[in-house]
Amino acid sequence: MAKSKADILGIHVDALTMSEAVERIKGFIETRDPALIATANAEMIMRATYDQELKMILNDAALVVPDGAGTVWAAHHLGHVMPERVAGYDLAQELMREAPHKGYRIFFFGAAPGVAEKAKKKAEKLYAGIEIVGVRNGFFTEKDEPEILREIQAASPDILFAALGVPKQEKWLAAHLHELSIPVSMGVGGTLDVMAGVMKRAPRWMQKAKLEWLFRGALQPKRAGRLMALPRFVCKVMAYKKSRQRNGARL
Repeated sequence: MAKSKADILGIHVDALTMSEAVERIKGFIETRDPALIATANAEMIMRATYDQELKMILNDAALVVPDGAGTVWAAHHLGHVMPERVAGYDLAQELMREAPHKGYRIFFFGAAPGVAEKAKKKAEKLYAGIEIVGVRNGFFTEKDEPEILREIQAASPDILFAALGVPKQEKWLAAHLHELSIPVSMGVGGTLDVMAGVMKRAPRWMQKAKLEWLFRGALQPKRAGRLMALPRFVCKVMAYKKSRQRNGARL
């Protein structure tokens, strides 16, 4: 049976709960067929409307979870069922929680020098018995890539968390997905920074109130320009709905 997806500005986002996302990913690990997981918030979807390479990657991905209140709102506004937000950070934590029991091996790739090592220590403290089989920072040039690929391949992880930022992480993972032959590759943005204590996450009440974007903007003023994507996203989704209604009326 085909899985339910929501068409948001031409990007196909999976409509599922956190527990369903975890089960889907566990299935990918069991089958061992390389799967790309993307976490689509409003900013990523907006970027994909003019970045055709990113759009193709997202629509070819094995799983695109609704990371962000904006994504969930857009799905509902466009008439789709979207059970809940599946935040990329929380999804990564759920997978790490499962890892010791399932024997999953994990590799951290990305963030500034030293951050992945700190995130590894945090993961080992939180999830007793977890196997973080490798860490590598995200500062590299094209000539470093063969060495990075060899390092990841030699570690033989079941899950690769790439924290290179959007869209670099999605494009890098898509380019090397089958070469690495890792069951699950997932872009995790600032997850390693948060785990390492380099960046704070919004308080729980702000997450529940769907104000995490505001917290990030206050903490990182440089993001202000990027956060302007949110009102543009709302306007674009509303226009997209009207366009679909007009086209539907003609049919």
